Amino acid sequence: MVAFIQIAQIISSILLLLLIISQNRGTGLSGSAFGGGSDGGGGFYGTKRGAEKIMANATVITAVAFVVLSFAASVV
Repeated sequence: MVAFIQIAQIISSILLLLLIISQNRGTGLSGSAFGGGSDGGGGFYGTKRGAEKIMANATVITAVAFVVLSFAASVV
């Protein structure tokens, strides 16, 4: 049981890391994600739609799962 919780926690942490990195606000996965954009730092951000909304929800769910697994690992 302990090994399962530890493996699930490692998987959820890696997934959470990838989800957060891929959600750089306003740039997505473009080349400017790693070096600043050409819009001077400002920009208009509307509501999330489509894949962006799915990724945001997946990030929240993965973060909650990670916290629950961390608590479970400390209790067991």
